Amino acid sequence: MEKHSYIGKTKEEAIQLAKEELQEVEENLFIKEIETTKGGLFKSKKVEIEVIEKREVVKDIKDYLMKLLKSMGYNVNIEVKNKEEVPKYIIFSDNDALLIGKNGKNLKALSTIVSQYLNTELGKNYKFVIDVNEYKEKREHSLERLAKRIAREVAQTKVEAKLDSMNSYERRIIHNALTNNKKVYTESEGEEPNRYVVIKPKEDE
Repeated sequence: MEKHSYIGKTKEEAIQLAKEELQEVEENLFIKEIETTKGGLFKSKKVEIEVIEKREVVKDIKDYLMKLLKSMGYNVNIEVKNKEEVPKYIIFSDNDALLIGKNGKNLKALSTIVSQYLNTELGKNYKFVIDVNEYKEKREHSLERLAKRIAREVAQTKVEAKLDSMNSYERRIIHNALTNNKKVYTESEGEEPNRYVVIKPKEDE
């Protein structure tokens, strides 16, 4: 990704130079202080910053994903959507099942690799979502339906129900789906990587 360097007497001055040259507001820039030269008797203080435009980051993630997946032998297309200002990369491949992995294991590993790459490049965390053929969205809807169906059974029978083990992302979907339910509540139990959600009946008031 393209990086720009600016030098000013202060960090604020260097940022102002970046904003003027790139014609961007500060919110759309990643700014990292590279070096500060202390002033002396005959020289003034200088601050150097490195600047990356956010739109460059969005594009670079797609390019990095394409290159990475191609090197792994996948033939892919990637669609980019902005979801609440968090870019979402939807991958369409010739082997979606393998790319997703069991319970999304390979997809999670892919997201981790991209996160590590961005941390190195930006020096900070950057939120993004990677999905394969809307797997996450379909999985989310499926888990929400499961949670509500089991909750109805628990409310009727007054017998708690233990769900299959899930990762933290999936457990959170279950918890969120039932957080306002008046008849049941949820708790996570067990040890990683076999933690699971238990849906329990509330005491009658």
